[in-house]
Amino acid sequence: MINQEAILRFRRLGMLTICAVYFVILVGGIVRASGAGMGCPDWPTCFGQWVPPTDVSQLPENYQEIYAERGYKNTQFNPVKTWTEYANRLVGVTIGFLIFLTAWSSRIFLKADKSIFYLSVSIFLLVGFQGWLGSLVVASNLHPFMITLHMLLALFIVALLIYAIAKSQKDSLIQIDSSQLPKILNTVLIIAMGLTLLQIAMGTQVREAVDFIAHKHKYIDREYWRDSFPIIFYIHRSFSAIVLFTNLWIAWKIYQSVDKNNVLLRCSYLLVSVIGCAIIAGVTLDRLGVPPVAQPIHLLMANLIFGVQFFIYICLYYSRKA
Repeated sequence: MINQEAILRFRRLGMLTICAVYFVILVGGIVRASGAGMGCPDWPTCFGQWVPPTDVSQLPENYQEIYAERGYKNTQFNPVKTWTEYANRLVGVTIGFLIFLTAWSSRIFLKADKSIFYLSVSIFLLVGFQGWLGSLVVASNLHPFMITLHMLLALFIVALLIYAIAKSQKDSLIQIDSSQLPKILNTVLIIAMGLTLLQIAMGTQVREAVDFIAHKHKYIDREYWRDSFPIIFYIHRSFSAIVLFTNLWIAWKIYQSVDKNNVLLRCSYLLVSVIGCAIIAGVTLDRLGVPPVAQPIHLLMANLIFGVQFFIYICLYYSRKA
């Protein structure tokens, strides 16, 4: 029999880690929106130091020539951007420690359910790979494809964490009453997750275009950026209606079919709320000159949508398996 306190400790660590991953996605969005991605032109140090400088006087006079020779052209020290990127790295390191603690605490499942332990260890290894990928992002001088791959891997890590934690409490999930829900809901939910991933993929392409436009305008004159948006932006904007109505149908069917204390109902409320926030942030980007504060929020909400959808799917899977 597994100690219940140990199980609870594993779940708390897992939930804290999930929150931390979403937080690093938010911080990463802030880094990208503020143009701070090259605030530290090297990795794992920052301007050759473990604690970055606060003033240009702390750097060699020819530091721009030094980094130009290393492949980082137009390196310009900016303390705000440097420390923004450095904070992003610190959060990433913190996630590494949390993932390690989660994997370590999962050893209690070695006898009861080895798959949870193997999942947790796999996640830990993936986070290490994510850190290495982060170094390639810097080495590529923020190549858009590398940034997108870095973000999608973070999304995959969150999904595995959610699954591991849900699997650790499958006895509770089995007791969820989903008998009145239409059988087609599972299929529609899978489609909804696919639509969300497609929308995120299109969003990353829009993000890449915005990065190019921002660089062209030297991150000023934001009110004119929209005039240069590519066609994918308008497809992405229109596609949001399909995502919205598909998820509203799911939430409505859950509302009609379960009692008010059912975890599925609470998740459906959360799903609709997150989608609403994502749409508001998207409209803000479209109509208010791409304000920097809306960009990371829009990215975070998109990732949260998939996370909530995935958790609802797992709940349905275990409840119907029973």
